[in-house]
Amino acid sequence: MQSKARITAIGTYVPSRILSNADLEKFVDTNNEWIIKRTGMKERHITEENEFTSDLCIKAVEKLIQDYNKSVEDVDLIIVSTSTADYAFPSVACQVQEHFKMKHTGAFDLNATCAGFSYALHVANGLVSSGLHKKVLVIGGETLSKVTDYTDRSSCVLFGDGAGAVLVESDEENPSFITSVLDTNGEGGIHLYRSGLSKQMNGNELLGDGNMVQNGREVYRWATRTVPNGVQTLLERANMGTEDIDWFVPHSANLRMIESICEKSNISMDNTLYSVENMGNTSSASIPLALDLGIKEGKLHYGDTVILYGFGGGLTYTGLIVNWGVPDR
Repeated sequence: MQSKARITAIGTYVPSRILSNADLEKFVDTNNEWIIKRTGMKERHITEENEFTSDLCIKAVEKLIQDYNKSVEDVDLIIVSTSTADYAFPSVACQVQEHFKMKHTGAFDLNATCAGFSYALHVANGLVSSGLHKKVLVIGGETLSKVTDYTDRSSCVLFGDGAGAVLVESDEENPSFITSVLDTNGEGGIHLYRSGLSKQMNGNELLGDGNMVQNGREVYRWATRTVPNGVQTLLERANMGTEDIDWFVPHSANLRMIESICEKSNISMDNTLYSVENMGNTSSASIPLALDLGIKEGKLHYGDTVILYGFGGGLTYTGLIVNWGVPDR
């Protein structure tokens, strides 16, 4: 289906509280050198006890409105990608709708974990291009600090909190979306999960008691093998080469993982945007945070050709090639 949708604005937000590597050294058996060597992370932003995913998402939308002089009153659908909603229900999307008093607006949460933002963009493009919707608000927001086991030294150094929002609007003459790829490996779900009503998966007893559990080695192997293949599929579908891509924006899971993916994909780190160094792994928020950083640093510009690639729990991934449609500030 030919895209008829354009990304027209972006806004992001991270909490003011910072958890540095030095802070982590105080309560877990780790050190700054070990963390940087294995993850590339220096610090991450963490919510206060009474600050939740909906709060971050609302502030990201407020920043979008402020920076691009946009109105959300006529938004006809809200999609929030999150795995850390304030409640089982109502959804974060409903909370966003209530805050901004949008009328005649559909609202739902989408949970594809770290692939969630690119997955939500894929859905928004389909709904706008089909004519079912005209203006969709897509948000990726997470408070992973609230479901992190801070006694697990291998994983607690990774995660941070944040949110990013974009508008996807009808535009037949100048659409953003060029092509996409998505796939799922449900068998690998046991390597990255957060337990819920069921305490078993694929015959295995689950751990974690509501916190995230990750087999980092297996997820690393899967991502560094799967993402480069997906990038190649994207380029073939678009009849492009890596030289046609201005920016590669993968999920900021781990800087060493990104470096490996780039090497295997023949993409320079100089052409890669990421948010992992000072924000950690923010799951579905990591891609919009990286995009906004790219804008602030004077790298990402209107009309640039960009690969967005989310991957994570499920195991699932979603890649998109887009023509960046947000006007320069």
